[in-house]
Amino acid sequence: MNAIWAWLTDPLNWSGYAGIPVRIGEHLTYTAIAVLIAAVIALPLGLYVGHTGRGSFVVVGVVNSFRALPELGLLILLVLVMGVALALQAVTIALVALAIPPLLAGTYSGVRNVDPEVVDAARGMGMSELKIALTVELPIALPLIIGGLRAATLQVIATATIAAYVTLGGLGRFILDGLAFHDYASMAGGAVLIAALAIVVEAILTVVQRLAVSPGLRTARTRRRATRASSEPVAEAAGAQA
Repeated sequence: MNAIWAWLTDPLNWSGYAGIPVRIGEHLTYTAIAVLIAAVIALPLGLYVGHTGRGSFVVVGVVNSFRALPELGLLILLVLVMGVALALQAVTIALVALAIPPLLAGTYSGVRNVDPEVVDAARGMGMSELKIALTVELPIALPLIIGGLRAATLQVIATATIAAYVTLGGLGRFILDGLAFHDYASMAGGAVLIAALAIVVEAILTVVQRLAVSPGLRTARTRRRATRASSEPVAEAAGAQA
């Protein structure tokens, strides 16, 4: 622990082109690019499939297939095919494949769980299908969509360390270089920084979710939880009497 603390508090590790702030910036850049591209792909697809009900098997297939992909193996394959000169693109593709499943699943589930009576009421008011999807279903589905975004972001942050394996930067550089030079304080310090970065980003996204989600939706969810909680003892008591 003392060696790790000494490494984390060493001013030399916080300065220069390979210092901790630079590596954090690189790590966040890889993450932001991958999550943004994944969102552009997954959100419209999840919204469409959730609204129309068509192609739900595609969502299940994509989510299960992409989750089964070994990111490091995929990255090495992409680098071999594309070349080291396109290492950044290869890393981005591997991370996008990781980020799509939670975003797609969150969007699809959020839209499909919208009360059908609300959708029917919107149709009764003469709203178009596109307007229903964007102004009715999307806001209601926002808690699950942001939940998918949080899961995708945290998974990408944890996995973006693979960029170091193809000569790129990020916090994974400390782990890989520490392994190469038997500098275990650097390896442990890099792992601590990745965990700390994930915690900070998770806290920020939690605040964003609270600000973005309508208070009415939060109140409704609280009421549903309270209703379920109050009905469970009644159900248990009825079961016991039976």
